[in-house]
Amino acid sequence: MASAYAFTSLSKVSPVFSLKKRYWNSCMKPCCMVSTITCNYQTPKKPNFVVAKATKVREFRLFKSVELDQYVTSDDEEEMGEGFFEAIEELERMTREPSDILEEMNDRLSARELQLVLVYFSQEGRDSWCALEVFEWLRKENRVDKETMELMVSIMCSWVKKLIEGEQDVGDVVDLLVDMDCVGLKPSFSMIEKVISLYWDMGNKEGAVSFVKEVLRRGIAYSGDDGEGQKGGPTGYLTWKMMVDGNYRNAVKLVIHLRESGLKPEIYAYLIAMTAVVKELNEFSKALRKLKGYSRSGMVTELDAENVELVEKYQSDLLADGVCLSSWVIQEGSPALYGVVHERLLAMYICAGRGLDAERQLWEMKLVGKEADGDLYDIVLAICASQKEASAVARLLTRIEVTGSMRKKKSLSWLLRGYIKGGHYGEAAETLIKMLDLGLSPDYLDRVAVMQGLRKRIQQWGNVESYLKLCKRLSDVNLIGPSLLYLYIKKYKLWIMKLL
Repeated sequence: MASAYAFTSLSKVSPVFSLKKRYWNSCMKPCCMVSTITCNYQTPKKPNFVVAKATKVREFRLFKSVELDQYVTSDDEEEMGEGFFEAIEELERMTREPSDILEEMNDRLSARELQLVLVYFSQEGRDSWCALEVFEWLRKENRVDKETMELMVSIMCSWVKKLIEGEQDVGDVVDLLVDMDCVGLKPSFSMIEKVISLYWDMGNKEGAVSFVKEVLRRGIAYSGDDGEGQKGGPTGYLTWKMMVDGNYRNAVKLVIHLRESGLKPEIYAYLIAMTAVVKELNEFSKALRKLKGYSRSGMVTELDAENVELVEKYQSDLLADGVCLSSWVIQEGSPALYGVVHERLLAMYICAGRGLDAERQLWEMKLVGKEADGDLYDIVLAICASQKEASAVARLLTRIEVTGSMRKKKSLSWLLRGYIKGGHYGEAAETLIKMLDLGLSPDYLDRVAVMQGLRKRIQQWGNVESYLKLCKRLSDVNLIGPSLLYLYIKKYKLWIMKLL
């Protein structure tokens, strides 16, 4: 038997939608009356079917609104029995319930013929609501195999696509999804995500947002999963789509706007929005570093006080949004999510260079049973060192006392680079000496950076003790050769030379 895809094509299934109900639907269950899909075709009072089977196929093709040449093969024509044409005729009359007609003709219709009935009523000019009812009957009779399910899903996707392309109201799209659920159509993917993707890929970003709002307003159930056991949802998926396009700030604003509008985004959306805050802070930090580099090279002028204030405000606003999102997760989510929340907050404060706040999140994570990676401790240690937060540095260094030599070297190297970045060369020199005392060999570039910084300090303030002490210690372990120190005392016009 040919595949269902041999006679169906997404580009050809194009119903004409309206909100009229078929008159015999009045006794149906309420959920199936949310919206109906009818077409402009009016059934002839005297259907033009003749007795001969071959003639029936030809007459069947004469309905110009039905392009069966696209779907019906010669093998299909052989399978079209009298029951198939009688079923089409009875369903077109609209005088009886489709389920009654199909029940009566159950034994006379093959699986292939029932699929062709679905295709027939999905065409432009036909009553598409009938296709939904036929599928519902098939499901109740347990006659929906994989091929039939794929066929109906493709038909539904084409209907949704036509609505979106025709810029129909998002309410009609949501109605169609409700109808799909009512008749038991369960695709292997999320139709809500499919609709959002269609809006987004067609460039209709506002339509995607309006669709999500309508889904949230109606409280339509969502069965998605983020792959980590957390239930997803339309807001989270749209937020993720925005993040993929690099619209981090707008993604955050969307989630906050929906929440403040009285709608209820899923918990997953808050976590995705927090990730967007992290990414925006990271991109913002990169841009600032580039700007400072251009400023040092003389390509641009340094930021004035007003611009510095704007930079700090933008960063503070992002952090405030992240904290707000985290509070909603804690209010509405389970304790199992607390570790993830503090992990996101930690990433935010690291990107923003907030050492003390980042350190606090490390301990918060530990309290809820989620241990941060050792590299994160080192990064926070470096940030605190660059800001000369002595108490925080002391607390963070306690964890390396019981670690191996490789781990100690890595952590102390981060500490050293933090001091160098902050311009605290005295503390950097002490860290170098501490590493040597522990039998650790500092990297060459780190040693050079510290010594260059100390030399500059000698030129500015004339303080040579730290430099001499470090040179002697490095010489003791053969990390530098003999050094000759020149010192000029201007008052006495005296040069002093000392061999180290």
